[in-house]
Amino acid sequence: MISENRPATGSEEVERRPGRWIALAVLVLAVLLVAVDATVLGLATPYISEDLAPTGTQLLWIGDVYSFVIAGLLVSMGSLGDRIGRKKLLLIGASAFGMVSVLNAYATSPELLILARALLGVAGATLMPSTLALIRNLFHDPRERSLAIGIWGATASAGAALGPVVGGFLLEHFWWGSVFLINLPVMAVLVLVGSKLLPESRNPEPGPWDMTSVVLSLVGMIGVVYAIKEAAAHGPSAGAAGAAVLGALALFLFVRRQLSLPSPLLDMRLFQHRGFSGAVLADLLTILGMAGTVFFLSQFLQLVQGRGPLEAGLAELPAAIGAVVAGLIAGTMARRYSVRAVVSGGLAAIGLALAALTALGQSTGYPVLGVVLLVVGAGAGFAFSVTADVILSSVPKERAGSASAVSETAYELGAALGIALLGSILTGVYRGFPIPADTPPEVAAAAQESLGGAVDVARALPPSQADALVSAAQSAFVDGMQLAAGIGAVVLLVTAVAAWFMLRGQQLEGAAPADEPVKAPAHS
Repeated sequence: MISENRPATGSEEVERRPGRWIALAVLVLAVLLVAVDATVLGLATPYISEDLAPTGTQLLWIGDVYSFVIAGLLVSMGSLGDRIGRKKLLLIGASAFGMVSVLNAYATSPELLILARALLGVAGATLMPSTLALIRNLFHDPRERSLAIGIWGATASAGAALGPVVGGFLLEHFWWGSVFLINLPVMAVLVLVGSKLLPESRNPEPGPWDMTSVVLSLVGMIGVVYAIKEAAAHGPSAGAAGAAVLGALALFLFVRRQLSLPSPLLDMRLFQHRGFSGAVLADLLTILGMAGTVFFLSQFLQLVQGRGPLEAGLAELPAAIGAVVAGLIAGTMARRYSVRAVVSGGLAAIGLALAALTALGQSTGYPVLGVVLLVVGAGAGFAFSVTADVILSSVPKERAGSASAVSETAYELGAALGIALLGSILTGVYRGFPIPADTPPEVAAAAQESLGGAVDVARALPPSQADALVSAAQSAFVDGMQLAAGIGAVVLLVTAVAAWFMLRGQQLEGAAPADEPVKAPAHS
């Protein structure tokens, strides 16, 4: 095997074959779909509320159970890919993702949709670490790999922003389940083309796949996240405390077990590297600060400002443009300046953009929103592309799946926590809005569950009562978004400062002839 410390030579011609870029195009299909699926639901939420009538808590679960399950399984699936083959796991996961999408599309109750979203999370957990790990093995040249990771990151960010556009078009012509059925043709292309073009890669000496570690990881992640969600939504309770204790205990046992296994599911020694740890922490906190506000932005555009689904989706397009442009040049910028300058600068830009949303009002004009979304997209494109490169460059190739899983776990856990914490804060502010005095009790109860519910039940009221109820609900929703955006801004700005110090001295491979990649510590 050629050392990653040496520049590319003629012996690496196999790795430089033209087909690697075609293979990359197949991989980004999977990334695009998972990213679209994570955000398209936000646009469909008002329609789901009207059709399935979920409670406010059920609506939050529909929104974030997908991320919860992915976060709980990513480390296990990344390690499984290292063992059985990343291509094999990717193709199995893509097939399952397509099939489970049908169950999501035709769910007939909130409970069934929550279950279907959870199963979709199981399938989704196989895709993201496999794609990033395959990139690590497809591109040995550091500069080519940075560009490939930039394309991967830009696709993920663009997919998150394009989700509302695609969803908006579908929702204006079909029912809400259509936003899940779009997964089928994309996954079919991925499986058919990927089976022909993608090279297989795995850890040559993987060791056994430890099922005890898998269970501990899943129980720990879901237990802790559930506890935070419940405490944020309903205040401290015995159930939340029990889940927190169970989750924390499971994670403690997971870490202890990994340190004792000769072939751990996750090599905890990787976190001894400041650059690796700093990149992972930056990813987690960035998504945590952004997710709650971004998740509810589609509802703001539709239910507060009265835009149609397609118009609301197009309104979020600047985020995709910013992410694509920034992602493609992030590696070059990090080599020209520094890793910490690009990452911290991107995070600070997102924080300042979220701070601008604290002045958000029902009549805020689109130019303001468009600029904010453009800055958020560009900041995310710079930060996530460079941190992904840092994480992948910090480990040997054979552990690329596990490292990719850590990166994606931080992303998904941040999304779940962001929606749970900031979403619950927004929901708490919303539920406190004053109901007009002449509103029937059953209508008032439904209106305080969610803004979508308020708009729906108001249709049965006389025009004057309906206007008063919807206006009060919209005002409370905006107040909640302002608070969530303010908290998110603080989180992002603090994270920018932390990244500046934690990524000090970190450089991407190929930044200068003397640069050496950060290597994983030797195993004892």
